[in-house]
Amino acid sequence: MIQKPQALIFDMNGTMINDMEYHTQAWQRIFNEELGGNFTWDEVKSHMYGKNPEVLERVFGPDRFTEDEKTELSFAKEKRYQQDYLPQLALLPGLAEFLEQAYQFNIPMAVASAAIPFNIDFVLDNLNIGHYFKAIVSADDVVLSKPHPETFLKAAQQLHVDPINCLVFEDVPKGAEAALNAGMKAVVLTTTHEEYEFKHLSNIIHFSPDFNSSFFSNLLKQ
Repeated sequence: MIQKPQALIFDMNGTMINDMEYHTQAWQRIFNEELGGNFTWDEVKSHMYGKNPEVLERVFGPDRFTEDEKTELSFAKEKRYQQDYLPQLALLPGLAEFLEQAYQFNIPMAVASAAIPFNIDFVLDNLNIGHYFKAIVSADDVVLSKPHPETFLKAAQQLHVDPINCLVFEDVPKGAEAALNAGMKAVVLTTTHEEYEFKHLSNIIHFSPDFNSSFFSNLLKQ
């Protein structure tokens, strides 16, 4: 029997919404069309974690861009992503019901994401779900990105819940690793990665393609 969590912490991209394909697409177009690269889809996908400036540094090295250039490229990428993804914007199946159930049970919830506030607001405002979350931790709120635990530890602190009693929802290995480093159990949504890619992590209690299973409703009823 899995212990009922005292707080729920959600990564956003790929976890609450299935949008990682659109992020990868936006970056690939900027890398190849605007920055002279020749990156394959799989090469770009392998860098889809952390803050935008960190993505640029991983791909092009630490000295290619100034801070202002990284900021400008980041916003250009997000505008492209939002324009392409908005017609498809939707919560993963079952998540709307799961959020409402947790809300009715007075279980505090947070969004803890490497996204910038511009993108978090885009999702929460367009889907009208901001009222569910007592805390928001964005890329602007942390110094160290996942797999460092700072993002999740700050969310737990803002929710006033001990990290060990928080349950994280993630979709990428680096995010689940960040939860492990924070002392938190994790549920993995298999929207972007396969189960075998998480085999080195000991904190994962469940894998699922969406929130449509009895696991999620039973989790809150204990």
